[in-house]
Amino acid sequence: MSSTPFGRTRWRRFAAVMLGGLAATTGLVLLTGQGVLAASFSISGMPFTVTSPKLHGYGFAQYAELDQMAPGSPNEGDTGGQVVVIVSAIRDAELDGLCQSIELGGINLKITAGSATNKVKADTLVVDSDVITANADFKTIDIGQDASTLDRVPGRKGAIGVFGQQAEEVTLTNLRQNNYATTAARFYLPNLRMAFTSDGC
Repeated sequence: MSSTPFGRTRWRRFAAVMLGGLAATTGLVLLTGQGVLAASFSISGMPFTVTSPKLHGYGFAQYAELDQMAPGSPNEGDTGGQVVVIVSAIRDAELDGLCQSIELGGINLKITAGSATNKVKADTLVVDSDVITANADFKTIDIGQDASTLDRVPGRKGAIGVFGQQAEEVTLTNLRQNNYATTAARFYLPNLRMAFTSDGC
């Protein structure tokens, strides 16, 4: 165990992260029932874990993109503030429960919602990840399509010349993602619970 005491700077950063997480969750709650598309934003550069027993969706698109941190972010390290991510967009999504957690130096901010009988629902769900694991089942899938021509999710396409794929329908079981950003036009989170815990998702 380290004997180094917590300094003022560390506590300031912890408070900033905590308040940022609370603000993000409050934003999701406020978006529930609203049809407002989330705008693009500078990522914090702090990855978070998302898991779900099952995700089912209609209208699926996926392509690579470069996410950018805010200038001067303390999380940029030697990346120049850029992260290469897999963008996964789903027009209409339902999840049999959701868990989201972010590690904050020995403690986790953990969010849970929904179940198999009271599903999490999202319209135009867009997730930026660098790692995704799941058992995947696609219907009517196009692999290798130019990302600029994707049309399964209105308003969500990549840059010209970038590898992309899309499908009419997608089912992902035992889903686990390492994410940097999530946006949605609408995000319904029944039985939302947020707490600091010793374990993550």
